[in-house]
Amino acid sequence: GLGPAPIACFVIAADKGWQAQSTDHRDAINALGITHGLVVITRADLAPDSVETTKAQVRAQLRGTPLEAAPIVTVSATTGQGLPELISVLDEVTATAEPPTTSGRVRLWVDRAFTIKGAGTVVTGTLTAGTLTTGDTVELRGETIDRIVGVRGLQSRNSTTTEVVPQARVAVNLRDVPADDLHRGDALLTSGTWPIVDTIDVRRTMGETLDSGIHKLMAHIGTAAVPARLRAFDADHARLTLDRPLPLQVSDRIVLRAPGSRNVFAGLLVLDVDPPELSRRGDGARRAHELAEHPVKGDILAEVARRGAVERTILPRFGLQVPVDESLPADVEEVGEWLVHSPTLTSWVGATKSLVRGELAATPMAAG
Repeated sequence: GLGPAPIACFVIAADKGWQAQSTDHRDAINALGITHGLVVITRADLAPDSVETTKAQVRAQLRGTPLEAAPIVTVSATTGQGLPELISVLDEVTATAEPPTTSGRVRLWVDRAFTIKGAGTVVTGTLTAGTLTTGDTVELRGETIDRIVGVRGLQSRNSTTTEVVPQARVAVNLRDVPADDLHRGDALLTSGTWPIVDTIDVRRTMGETLDSGIHKLMAHIGTAAVPARLRAFDADHARLTLDRPLPLQVSDRIVLRAPGSRNVFAGLLVLDVDPPELSRRGDGARRAHELAEHPVKGDILAEVARRGAVERTILPRFGLQVPVDESLPADVEEVGEWLVHSPTLTSWVGATKSLVRGELAATPMAAG
């Protein structure tokens, strides 16, 4: 459930100190690239003499992670100690977070699905982008379902509403779909705007070095947990093949764990959701070199050059920001609704001219 969260509240009990599960949580936060958060040391009334030791443990364990400089607040729910400070720090942390995109595509990862008598099927999740409105038609993609559904009603913060924007917990009442058809890890999407993929190229962001060979692992994406095969290209880049397709985009974060283990094996950053086939000897090494040069938010020139030409609407589906014509890379030009690689276009034109000339020479009397 941590996947869609933009901010983490890391809780450590003063009378217990840093635990093995704390390490798992730290590694998952690190793998997901969550850079905003705070640490709360609880149960201070039970172990007042251990608070400073626990703080030192926390600082040592978070060193080198995105939460290294996170504020630490000490509280007791029983006595009320530190609660006003906690509220103040929560305000500060949330105020400095990057504002969400209300106009983007909706992708709501489902964490629960159930039936309410008189209302029907309800799913819950964290809305991270886009705006959901009562009456919307959305795409429902998941483990056993692929269909268009209507939004019958919305609730957020225990109140009925007609519109929900990020970052909000939301309950969505759906029309004409049984709750038994829905599972944790399914997703509600803006219809027709997401690529549904099962093969992606990735970069390691933390964790174990990726060695050669194929590993069978569990990939955690959003609220989904999907078995996956990892083919390493080098120590930091690999191809991940999922057991079932998911709505993914460039810059998504993935947590990898070994089956049967709660430990984080590695964190991954999605670089390509439409990777090229690898069929020739040496393709893996060449792909590793390409991915090493790949910018985090994608490379418009590389994407267009690889295909020669691509419809302008396709790349935003992959999660790439396509600039206006004046800001396109030097070798990319806009032709109608297409983005075209200029050197490839020149080659195509030359080849076409040669073909036409050859046909004319062979059959000069042919009609056109």
